[in-house]
Amino acid sequence: MYAARPAQPDRITSLHNPRIKEVLRLQEKSSERRRQGLTLVEGYRELANARQAGWAVATLLVCEELAGEEITRQLVEPTRLVPRPYELLPVSAAVFAKLAVRERSDGVLALLRTPSRTLADLELPENPLVLVLEAVEKPGNLGAILRTADAAPAHAVLVGDPRTDLYNPNVIRASLGGIFTVPTVAAPMADILAFLKEKGIRTFAAALADEAKSYTATSFAGPTALVLGTEADGLTPATRQACDETVVIPMRGVLDSLNVSVAAAVLTFEAVRQRGQ
Repeated sequence: MYAARPAQPDRITSLHNPRIKEVLRLQEKSSERRRQGLTLVEGYRELANARQAGWAVATLLVCEELAGEEITRQLVEPTRLVPRPYELLPVSAAVFAKLAVRERSDGVLALLRTPSRTLADLELPENPLVLVLEAVEKPGNLGAILRTADAAPAHAVLVGDPRTDLYNPNVIRASLGGIFTVPTVAAPMADILAFLKEKGIRTFAAALADEAKSYTATSFAGPTALVLGTEADGLTPATRQACDETVVIPMRGVLDSLNVSVAAAVLTFEAVRQRGQ
């Protein structure tokens, strides 16, 4: 143990501890996360991304056996990364194994206070590149698209009529913390389209349609929103009709479509290439 550390609560070793049961409920139920205004993030790197984005820590669970001495010291002592006050819960390896979502966890799990984000809060540059997802339902796909948005980069991800919680632990895991590095807002799809039109951002629907142009023959040089639909059904007719243009990624094989996260990556990196970024 560390002599310099402030007094710590006793380590939790029981899965029946009320605080551990509460954390498990938060992991399993999006309604409970919304009710309490909390988001769970697992991993030291992801926590650092969240803190850099200004998210406040409500509760910090640390397993020293997994986190190691140095990371535990950084998290337990008041620092710029995780300033006090917050609730500190040291836990055993057996307890953390029950809480962990990742296969190889580093022993760090935080409950963050979820900020309220609206379209009005977005601060976009003069020539923005935005990803728009309609009714996305698979956390893994949303997380992968957020990783693409960070890597390319795109300036925001807007999720219309989502069928999954933006802050589902599996979204955060799949995004590697990209949910914190890219401005992300959920809103009704109609509101998103109206917002983009008001901002003068041209919308490009990704869809299989007779009028669709190849994505490589389309200019994404100006203010651009790439609009993609659900994994199973694509965009709704209303959204397709509301968009300015329709683009397609030509399929050269037998199958007629790509996974939505792959399609988002192809279109986003092409837009970035055209912009000379």
